[in-house]
Amino acid sequence: MSKLKLIIQREFIAKVRNKSFIVMTFLSPLIMVGMGALVFFLMKKNDEKVKQIVYVDNSGLFSQDDFKNTKTLHYKDFTSYGIGETKKKVEEGDFYGALIIPQQDSLEILAKSIEFYSKDSPGMSVMNSLESKVESKIRNEKLNNFGIDIDKINASRVQSDIKMYNFSGEESSKLINGLKIGVGAIAGYLLMVFVMVYGTSVMRSVIEEKTSRIIEVIVSSVKPFQLMLGKIIGNASAGLLQFFIWGIIIFIITTVASSKFGVDMVEMQTENISPEQLEAAKQAAGADKMQVVVQEILRLPILKLFLLFIFYFLGGYMLYSSLFAAVGAAVDNETDTQQFMLPIMLPLILAVYVGFATVISDPHGPISVAFSYIPLTSPIVMLMRVPFGVSWYELVISMTLLLVTFVFMVWLAAKIYRVGILMYGKKPTYKDLYKWLKYKG
Repeated sequence: MSKLKLIIQREFIAKVRNKSFIVMTFLSPLIMVGMGALVFFLMKKNDEKVKQIVYVDNSGLFSQDDFKNTKTLHYKDFTSYGIGETKKKVEEGDFYGALIIPQQDSLEILAKSIEFYSKDSPGMSVMNSLESKVESKIRNEKLNNFGIDIDKINASRVQSDIKMYNFSGEESSKLINGLKIGVGAIAGYLLMVFVMVYGTSVMRSVIEEKTSRIIEVIVSSVKPFQLMLGKIIGNASAGLLQFFIWGIIIFIITTVASSKFGVDMVEMQTENISPEQLEAAKQAAGADKMQVVVQEILRLPILKLFLLFIFYFLGGYMLYSSLFAAVGAAVDNETDTQQFMLPIMLPLILAVYVGFATVISDPHGPISVAFSYIPLTSPIVMLMRVPFGVSWYELVISMTLLLVTFVFMVWLAAKIYRVGILMYGKKPTYKDLYKWLKYKG
């Protein structure tokens, strides 16, 4: 155990003293927040640009009331110029485009005969807005032709907002479900990225020591299994330290943001907010969307999510790191790892795709549940399911299977590791790995 402890300390210190580790630990949260703010700023700036659109209405059906100006779209009636002159003015001027509405005997034909001309390909939002205006006007005209009172139809429209509860009385909403999807997806995706980053870090460390022949000295005093396990645990400890620092930085950023938006996070976390109180808070906030979002996030099982993220990170990381370490021991350089990487990466990629495809649509469906039990996919899929509420017996089954599979995989990888770590000058094949697994001793 003393030798294993020394190996863990060596790997941990070597990892945390790395300049890239230090830089990314403190800059990553700031970079992510900065990139998000930059994207939001650029989107806002892009939407602020006013687009001038002219229209020629030869049908006589539309009026200026049908083309009301918005913040980013301004309309001008060029019907008097005619189609040819309008196209010329748009092509030579600074107009965004020209909408040509021809004269047709049938409203159905008219709906399919309208054309839009522009110098560049128009944005989808612009075209959707124009199509919506045209469809609304033609539909209303058809209703008038049928002798149907449009005002009565508009008056009969009712917007439904179904309140959602579980049988324990806890309220849910579309906003909460959307946040659950977002939190689960981010947690699952981050886990995949971290497993890949730290797993390949273990593999590179093994390859580096093997090619420098340092490993020959090390294995003379420690068992290969201890060396592999020490590398895995040492890198995992560095990863947890990085998560801890990120958590502190994110907490500071969140606290500053919450004070700016007027949300007392400490009070919100210590009090049990009833649905009536939440609704009153929403009304008092004056429909402040950001404040409501923060309130809804605080209703999520944040502590449970954090603890399960740590468990599944360690379980998933150590499971895959044992395989990465075995691959690193089997080859002489990183180029030779490509043939063995695909079988390792496929379950991770599959877990992300299954999570996005099934958990979002039905988090408690049979496919979602099955893949949250399978050890190679459970760290990602189960994390995506947790925000929607997962029973403890399901968590126990998933955790137990993950731990048992981890022990088995470490034992299996160690058999490859102890032989491959001293093999040089030969590019291994899957047949060679199978032979190494059969070696006794």
